[in-house]
Amino acid sequence: MNLCSPRFTCGFSAYLVCGLAMAATEAPKVQVYNWYDYIGPTTLADFQRDTGIQPVYDTYDSGEVLEAKLLTGRSGYDVVVASNFILPGLIKAGAIQKLDRSQLPNLPHLDPVLLEKLRANDPDNLYAVPYLWGTDGLGYNVDKVKAALGENASVNSWDLLFKEDNIAKLSDCGVALLDAPAEIIPIALHYLGLPPNSSNPADYKQAEALLLKVRPYIRYFDSSKIQADLSNGDICLAVAWSGTVLSAKQAADEAGKGVHVEYSIPAEGAPLWIDNLVQVKDSPHPAQGLSFINYMLRPEVIAPATDLAMTANANKDATTLVSADVRNSQDLYPSAETMATLFILQPQPHAIERIRTRAWSKIKNGR
Repeated sequence: MNLCSPRFTCGFSAYLVCGLAMAATEAPKVQVYNWYDYIGPTTLADFQRDTGIQPVYDTYDSGEVLEAKLLTGRSGYDVVVASNFILPGLIKAGAIQKLDRSQLPNLPHLDPVLLEKLRANDPDNLYAVPYLWGTDGLGYNVDKVKAALGENASVNSWDLLFKEDNIAKLSDCGVALLDAPAEIIPIALHYLGLPPNSSNPADYKQAEALLLKVRPYIRYFDSSKIQADLSNGDICLAVAWSGTVLSAKQAADEAGKGVHVEYSIPAEGAPLWIDNLVQVKDSPHPAQGLSFINYMLRPEVIAPATDLAMTANANKDATTLVSADVRNSQDLYPSAETMATLFILQPQPHAIERIRTRAWSKIKNGR
């Protein structure tokens, strides 16, 4: 007989038994939404073992999907990983909440340089905890670029993409760009000497013209294909996220087929992006959400995520725990001089967003 069946009429003792039984089966949980392959391989199991909280973990592959879920509301998630440039919109819409810092004793592990950079999107560091971070730059096939442009090709300059003489020669071996107007168009603006976060419509016309000039030589715009195509040698140049290119390099090296992939942060400067742990405004399990965020702030917990994703973390005390080849990479952990050239992207007013969206449609269509 099931004492807890809704058909069973019971006295106080039976209700007490029912309540205890139900409580035993309803372990505390936290619902997390993150990029694919963006957490240590044993972190979720370790978290449950160490805290008794069951993580319910979902992944996404598009920042637009995440943003739509949060702005619609009632996502069911407690903690999500959100990129820095969507934070202002989420804050303004009331989609995420201020963090109770008293429940995050591991905050002192964070790198103050990155916290300062993040203030461009989260002015007082009230809503977001930096998680993993990186840059937009150039991923390239060393041998194919040398074959096309010579031994002295400027692989550390946006000239590789924006000078027509260069990209025309590279088009045969394949050029790809992220399908990310909020990142590619600011790169073009910056290359032209204009503010990457410009609110001047005339500036976007110039960026559009520059990208349309090189459009005939671009094979595709896609944020998910680049890693595999670089590692297989199917393309020779890509504007991509640092982690994507370095994962492609690792895969190419492990395959041992002679594909030599490298990454460069252009000397002119490049976008710096920060993916952050944030707490959803209507979080169903807020206390457990804070426990999860605080757990991810442990140096020994975040280090494996960096090794897996080939993406730097924001924890200054985790660097020595990251594998040597990763922590010694200037591509992942740039020098202070390079860091000074990096810029944070910011959302624009709706009128400018519409201009940028129309421009991107023209660029992708080639007209």
